[in-house]
Amino acid sequence: MKMINFNHHFGLGGVAMGNGFKVLSDQESEQTLQAAWNAGVRYYDTSPWYGLGLSERRFGHFLHNQNRDDYTLTTKVGRVLKASEKIPDTMWNKPSPFDYKYDYTAEAVQRSLEDSYQRLGIERIDYVFIHDLSPDHNEEYEEGTTWEDHFEVAKRGAMPYLESLKKEGVIKGWGLGVNTIEPILRTLNTEFEPDLFLSAISYSLIDHQEALDKLFPAIEEHGCGLIAAAPFNAGLLSGKERYNYGGDMPDEKVQKLNAIKKIASKYDVDLSKASIQFSYAPEVVSCVLAGASEPKQVEENMQAFDYKIPKEFWEDLKNEGIIDERAETPG
Repeated sequence: MKMINFNHHFGLGGVAMGNGFKVLSDQESEQTLQAAWNAGVRYYDTSPWYGLGLSERRFGHFLHNQNRDDYTLTTKVGRVLKASEKIPDTMWNKPSPFDYKYDYTAEAVQRSLEDSYQRLGIERIDYVFIHDLSPDHNEEYEEGTTWEDHFEVAKRGAMPYLESLKKEGVIKGWGLGVNTIEPILRTLNTEFEPDLFLSAISYSLIDHQEALDKLFPAIEEHGCGLIAAAPFNAGLLSGKERYNYGGDMPDEKVQKLNAIKKIASKYDVDLSKASIQFSYAPEVVSCVLAGASEPKQVEENMQAFDYKIPKEFWEDLKNEGIIDERAETPG
């Protein structure tokens, strides 16, 4: 029994729709969203950050034609966009013409959500995640500030404001959307009552030790929901030459990947499908979230849950110390 009443085992993430890895045309993004809907995907996650508003516009263009009660929609706050002819240098390929500023005050969150409603063209957002309030963004914040400084701002601003929206019934709940574990643990120790966390790149075949040690016990203790995002480590486990949204391929991760591939080859296991199953297997995980840039990818991701994997595959991974003995495995 999952920890929260979040009735989705899989969701479509919006990074690719913001031209995160390559430029997609509007038609290509629409085709992928249609394929996701046809495959049964009913959870969609996006953010103003993805493509500097582009992902939200594309999601909204498709989803506003669907029955609003038939799907769950989440987006994020933490950056405020402003139209600009000087588009900053970011990870996005041909993003929308906006600049941005990190801001976790209540006023900024209100502004961000109002802007998101406009871009999406949809009357309701279900859950809101405070985005990138995390030590891996310390170098990106304005000079002289750290994630801990912004966390204190969020405690006075974003968190109580989102709590008020939840109490008013404007949103179903809120949490953090981050790539590291410490901010989630710290949020759980505040006086607030977060509902659902989106934890990216932290529970996969490649990386899962810290989640088992710290994240999962804390989530269970507080009874929150947990979305395991980026089960491929943003591409490494799905055949792409990238790791965790960056260009670096750490030697130790490549070595671990090769060891996993060897066992996958032994049992003729599709590694992408195994990665999704692994991330969803823990009782504490409510949902797996992954992106797609073409219809075939999202169709294959949805098929992963019915894909049969020999138990010996998981046993070998544990026997060789590639995955932790405590990790729950399918079947």
